[in-house]
Amino acid sequence: MDPASLFAELDPITGGVLALCLVAVTGLLIGRLRLGTVSLGIGGVLFAGIFWGHLGVQVEPEVGHFLREFGLILFVYTIGIQVGPGFFSALRRSGLALNGMAAALVVLSTVVAAGIYLLFDVPLPAVLGLMSGATTNTPSLGAGTQMLATVGADTHTLAVPGLGYAVAYPFGIVGILLTMLLVRWVLRIQVDREQEAFETEQSTRRQTLERLSVEVTNPNLDGVPLGELPGLEALGIVVSRVMHDGTVQVGRPEMPIRLGDTLNLVGRADHLRDMVRILGRKADTDVAAVPSEVQWRRLVVTNSAVLGRTIGDLDLLHHHDTVISRITRTGVELTPTARLHLQFGDICTVIGQPASLDAVAALLGNRDKALQEAQILPIFLGIALGVLLGSIPLAVPGMPAPLKLGLAGGPLLAAILLARLGHLGPFVWFMPPTANHVLREIGIVLFLGIVGLKAGDSFIAILTEGDGLYWMLEGAVITLVPLLLVGFTARLVLKMNYLSLCGLLAGGMTDPPALAFASAIRPSEAAALAYATVYPLVMVLRILAPQILVLIFWI
Repeated sequence: MDPASLFAELDPITGGVLALCLVAVTGLLIGRLRLGTVSLGIGGVLFAGIFWGHLGVQVEPEVGHFLREFGLILFVYTIGIQVGPGFFSALRRSGLALNGMAAALVVLSTVVAAGIYLLFDVPLPAVLGLMSGATTNTPSLGAGTQMLATVGADTHTLAVPGLGYAVAYPFGIVGILLTMLLVRWVLRIQVDREQEAFETEQSTRRQTLERLSVEVTNPNLDGVPLGELPGLEALGIVVSRVMHDGTVQVGRPEMPIRLGDTLNLVGRADHLRDMVRILGRKADTDVAAVPSEVQWRRLVVTNSAVLGRTIGDLDLLHHHDTVISRITRTGVELTPTARLHLQFGDICTVIGQPASLDAVAALLGNRDKALQEAQILPIFLGIALGVLLGSIPLAVPGMPAPLKLGLAGGPLLAAILLARLGHLGPFVWFMPPTANHVLREIGIVLFLGIVGLKAGDSFIAILTEGDGLYWMLEGAVITLVPLLLVGFTARLVLKMNYLSLCGLLAGGMTDPPALAFASAIRPSEAAALAYATVYPLVMVLRILAPQILVLIFWI
């Protein structure tokens, strides 16, 4: 019995679920196969779907349509939740160089794809698939397919982007690696020097908070209240402890400072040096090491009642006789100024006596387990808002039809905004990385599995009898031309570090295998940092690009 007849005997839902599971298992096993550092990864699901689709395994159209669209929604929503907190800061971080080049890479890919459509009479649905596969960006495929459905494309047309994606995808991965090697070879780049230059630059930029005990010897400061010491607020210095006559206590603004007192300061190293000049000299005694009832704890912000409130609003010093000496947010140490708003997951280093620390822990929440729990209600609320947002027609001058963000753009934009907002009343838009990863993988497997099954019945015919080989060549052009232009421009004009450049190219194509290859060139965080910096902006632009092409060229 052939696979097609076996699935045909089942009811549509049962058959659809079993077919999708068959594709998922086969595809994920294929995706694990490696050639060096390169693998198909989740893209293996698409090719497994094509294989089983070619053998006749299919899903009932309405069931398949729901699975595909719901998978796409899950995928883009979880991407938005992941990148949202750092999306807007990523536009500013590292200046305009990285994000400007990444945006140029997306624009060039879109222009080249449009040129192929206009010059070589390639069907627009195929161009959308070629552009998505050539840039190894699956959400782009989903956005293009969904936009075609929005403008009224039939079922046969909706299967074409998947064919173009499958044809162009393999060289899309290889093309990124070739570009990295070509830039290195042509420009005779010495990677060891690039690594050394990057590490030197990072060491000068990295400003972590440090702790220093300073003895007050400046006679002009004798009797001055702690809160009025010059330089504290301007330099962002926190006085966590004060030792007077051998007794350690929490520093209070109204406390008068005496000659010989020792202050425990927390701040940036260069600012601490400035405070030493103001106060007196570096103390021989480390106040934090002196035995006393004053202790420190790291407390996690998980109580929704304090989310969005500033440190000044909480006024822990007067209410609980404690001081926050530093805050760690997503791995970055922040100075706890009075205007700093607390976010879910912030780690606060709090100084005080045990009973006071217990009270502050109860106030902040301090439930480590909450960081591992996925809050289901905000997920569905966010998805609902995203779907509604995607259905709103937006009139754009010059466009033949109103622009809709659709089921790809709407949930993505809503997730970015909600994740950036962090919380709204009792609803917290925080998702543990493991939960985010699982939902994202399930979503993309649903989408790619159905797309592959739909494309499978005509994929071989396209390659052997149709324009498949021409499509491969055109996909290679979409891959290489933007990469080479951006790669050489970034190096020759902007003098970008080669390791960062490799991360830029991988992030500009949102391609994890390329990032793995770039990271393997030298053991440095340069590639990963560049990848993470451009990824949010690129992902949004890649999703918007095919929708714009459809609105411009679909007639």
